[in-house]
Amino acid sequence: MSLHPMTMLRHSMLRYKMGRLQRYLDGANDARRIQRENLLERIRRHADTAFGRDHGFAEIRTLEDYRRQVPIAGYDAIRPYVDRVIQGETTALFPRETKVVMFATTSGTTAHPKMIPVTEEFYQQYKAGWQYWGTGVYRDYPHLLQMKSLQFSSHWNVTQTPSGAPCGNISGLAAETRPFYIGSLFVLPACVIQITEHLAKHYTALRLSLATDRVGKIVTANPSTLIEVAKFADAMKESLIRDIHDGTLTGDQPIPDAIRQQLRPRLKANPRRARQLQQIADRTGHLYPKDAWPDLTLLAVWTGGSVGIYLNQLPEYYGDVHIRDHGLSASEGRMTVPLQNSTPSGMLDYSSHHFEFIPESQRDAADPAVLEASDLVEGENYFIVLSTASGLYRYDIHDLVRCDGFQGQTPLLSFLNKGKNFCSFTGEKLSEHQVMQAMQQTLQSLGLKSCTFTLAPTLSQRPRYHLVLDEDSLPNMCQQLSSEMQNQLASVNCEYADKCASGRIDPLQVTRVPSGTWEKLRLDKTSKRGNFEEYKHPCLTNDPKFIERLRTLHQ
Repeated sequence: MSLHPMTMLRHSMLRYKMGRLQRYLDGANDARRIQRENLLERIRRHADTAFGRDHGFAEIRTLEDYRRQVPIAGYDAIRPYVDRVIQGETTALFPRETKVVMFATTSGTTAHPKMIPVTEEFYQQYKAGWQYWGTGVYRDYPHLLQMKSLQFSSHWNVTQTPSGAPCGNISGLAAETRPFYIGSLFVLPACVIQITEHLAKHYTALRLSLATDRVGKIVTANPSTLIEVAKFADAMKESLIRDIHDGTLTGDQPIPDAIRQQLRPRLKANPRRARQLQQIADRTGHLYPKDAWPDLTLLAVWTGGSVGIYLNQLPEYYGDVHIRDHGLSASEGRMTVPLQNSTPSGMLDYSSHHFEFIPESQRDAADPAVLEASDLVEGENYFIVLSTASGLYRYDIHDLVRCDGFQGQTPLLSFLNKGKNFCSFTGEKLSEHQVMQAMQQTLQSLGLKSCTFTLAPTLSQRPRYHLVLDEDSLPNMCQQLSSEMQNQLASVNCEYADKCASGRIDPLQVTRVPSGTWEKLRLDKTSKRGNFEEYKHPCLTNDPKFIERLRTLHQ
């Protein structure tokens, strides 16, 4: 059977991309030199920026010079320069000719979101990492070049800076600017990412994708999204089947009229497909992706860290499919490129950013050892430090990774979790600082005095945070506290607000523990180390067994 001309073009491009991937893999043998040269070349180009002048870039000749001139720091150290770029002063961080394509927004440690400048250079590196990953997928599953992919992305132009630059999610920009021969592989048109209400977006995505049985790959960041989408498809099956039959898009969905107009050519009546879906629902009692898309081959989601609870649920809705992590990435940069299934481990993306690593055991040291990528030890854990084309220099992203081995001089890394002062189960990146800020605002709003507390997660069908208090603290206030604390957390962390609104995190609740629990915890944590006076009570923990462990202290 002859292939469609577009499919032939895709296979031709795949052969070309496989050559690029092989050169990328070969380059991993020389990653140490490439990392240093790329860093020093960028420093030379950025010497006359405000940040470059303030940090003596003109005098930097070696990696050692760079480390002396620029301390490891978080976002607050770079924020003043980013704020100037936001106002249109590009030279605060970049050479005069640099184009800032957009700002990627993500939760900061305070109530103010982080704004990451996405330069053209940074964007090209971001796309290159995805292309290496995608080439690995299509190399292993070439039949997917003849099928459709379903990808869930967020909008890249939600708000604008005073200078008019778009602010949003970089994945949405990538979705809107795919090459034509790749864009036609995706079942959703780019305009769907502009739908901001999550249920309306999910309904629209399902209405369009269920109209075909040719979906072979699904891509999204968190597997929790896949669980929610599958349940939503089942709950809305009658409406979805009716819309596919009639060629409509249910009128009560809050979808802007302009987007409805763009979608109209895709909403053709398809009674035959509607009958297929109805037969599936009648036979199984559900409308799940595993039945609607019998040739579904691959799910591309995070698999590292705390998402195991969702991975275990995927077969119920998606069947026996392959799962490939699409890499450790964030608004600040892409860090790994996984090329195998069923593991979070991926090769460090050595050709994009400059990477340094702090051993986990030295995280709190006054002068920790800082290693290059080639110096890591297999089986050991490290915190990542980034220097990128987005203006981040020796940026502490708080991500803890494990070295699983090497490809040449380049480590293979698995994401473990955010640092000890962070908690993130569905991408909310909640910080202890935010929790303390939200609690202070909660107590002030309710006219209450301070109290000892810990915000602790639990995992069942979905994560939930618990405001843990002892029995004697703020009695008869459970409802008011849980409601107000929920509101305040959503106020200080936009990611938490989004995950709660989309149903990926259940609302916060107050949980009581016996009186005296906090004293017992302090004794338990300090009895072996003799540092009773230096003990710091955790206002946030990322341990889902924390409440269970607290209760064992009274046994």
